[in-house]
Amino acid sequence: MKIRPIDTKDQPKLLELFRLNTPQFFDPSEEKEFSHYLQQDSENYFIIEEANSIIGSGGFNYGFDKGKTARISWGMIHPDWHGKGIGTKLTQYRINEIKKHPEVEAIVVRTTKVVHGFYQKQGFELLKIEKDYWAPGFDLYLMKMKLGSKFR
Repeated sequence: MKIRPIDTKDQPKLLELFRLNTPQFFDPSEEKEFSHYLQQDSENYFIIEEANSIIGSGGFNYGFDKGKTARISWGMIHPDWHGKGIGTKLTQYRINEIKKHPEVEAIVVRTTKVVHGFYQKQGFELLKIEKDYWAPGFDLYLMKMKLGSKFR
């Protein structure tokens, strides 16, 4: 199993991965936004592969709160690999990449009810819930992890 940066040729397979996780984790209306993200904002987006097959992906972005906050974004795992530690491995990889930037003091994730427990186990704390944020029935769970010198 390996983690690597996204390549432009990955986009069709990533859209397929998105669809495999719809509607359990994403609303179909979010596909257009995900496609735009892959084309415009994916400089820190990573693929996790097993036997040259994409089994997961996820990214992060900088520049929030005057550069003091990074945001984990668009994480997803192939349904055949759910519950096997792949999401944890990919999340920890992204957190470790973010920690390489000492100016970042916190990491936020915007997620849903279905996944917020996973992020709690990773050390994120729930800040707020906003009903029907992503789409009807897809509430926003805004979560945050503070970084400090003891975590680096």
